[in-house]
Amino acid sequence: MARPSYDVVIVGGGPSGSSTAMFLKKNGVNNVLLIDKARFPRDKICGDAFSGKSVGIAKELGILKDFGKVPNEGVYGVIFSSPKGTIIDIPFPGSERKTQTKPGFVVKRINGDNVIFQNAKKMVDTLEDFTVTDLILENDFVAGVKGKTKDGKEAEIRAKIVVGADGTSSVVAQKVGQGILPPEHQVIATRGYYKGVTGMTGNIELHFVNEIMPGYFWIFPLDNGWANVGLGVLTSEKQKRKLDLKKTQEEIIANNALFKERFKDAKIDEQGIKIWTLPLASHHRKNHGNGWVLVGDAASLIDPFSGEGVGNALTSGKFAAKHIAEALKKGDVSEKSFDIYDKELWDTIGPEIKTSYNLQKLGTKKWLLNFVIDKAAKKPKVRAAISGMLANEEAKKETISPLGLLKLILT
Repeated sequence: MARPSYDVVIVGGGPSGSSTAMFLKKNGVNNVLLIDKARFPRDKICGDAFSGKSVGIAKELGILKDFGKVPNEGVYGVIFSSPKGTIIDIPFPGSERKTQTKPGFVVKRINGDNVIFQNAKKMVDTLEDFTVTDLILENDFVAGVKGKTKDGKEAEIRAKIVVGADGTSSVVAQKVGQGILPPEHQVIATRGYYKGVTGMTGNIELHFVNEIMPGYFWIFPLDNGWANVGLGVLTSEKQKRKLDLKKTQEEIIANNALFKERFKDAKIDEQGIKIWTLPLASHHRKNHGNGWVLVGDAASLIDPFSGEGVGNALTSGKFAAKHIAEALKKGDVSEKSFDIYDKELWDTIGPEIKTSYNLQKLGTKKWLLNFVIDKAAKKPKVRAAISGMLANEEAKKETISPLGLLKLILT
């Protein structure tokens, strides 16, 4: 029996994989298979934020209206607090609560990812409950995937190009030698769903608290009185300090003066506190080779400061699809043919990633973070620079250096 064959096989049906599939269809590539090891809808541990950049890509794909059909909560700004307790409330540019103009929203990934996947399913072939275990290699080119169905049957699927969109623990990335990330470019994060947290204001909240420095504690508003609550810290720091992150989150909620009253009557759902890993874009991972391309978390594209990954995942899918379509037309799927994918992606997101990395490093010094947030409380320009990174529909094309941020603060 002949093995099935496609122009493109995409491993992973999350935002990066599904956006790659939809943009491939828009670029005239029809022979595409989208694979996922789960069956949708499925959960994904995350902060659940859908940023301005994500909104922009969803508009481009024509699927933004579909998010209105699932539970979500609009966000209109960001609240920061410093280690010493200074709190600043920064509205997002263009947001207006009275008219419900929201530059972003928070949607559980079990719902949001399903919206994107189901739209992709209308455009390309899909295969759920199939776990990719290895790649087919021929003459130094990736030529397909090997895997197992839910009932354990083994199968091979051939492809001219394989797209690794299979997240943090990407099998595709591992098999092409890109599976190891330095611990200083990786975050360990928690997530818990709480109902009854008081003081919610329609903003996402990022709190730089002493208990988890360098790192932060977040509270993101969800629909129907729920909140996504978690914290994140560099893997290198967690290892050095031997932190128990679940215990740390519980202690912050119970004892920190900013939160103990707000969480007094709050209840966590039956899942409890979950832990996952975020591969940061501060490490520019090799994202292409002979017959293969990486997108989203598999390509290590999470923002080093905000921890947001969906926007860059969708963006990478857009650029990957464009250059895969061009490679297929030329009949050249070599590594060199995909160099332009890496260039266009990083020309677009690179300056913003550098700024975020600078802000992340700033957060390692409590006195400096206290100073910046104190100044931001008084200076609209500083607040605008910080909030624009989360609200804009396009990546910021200029890098803000530590010196540039200092100038902004002092002028």
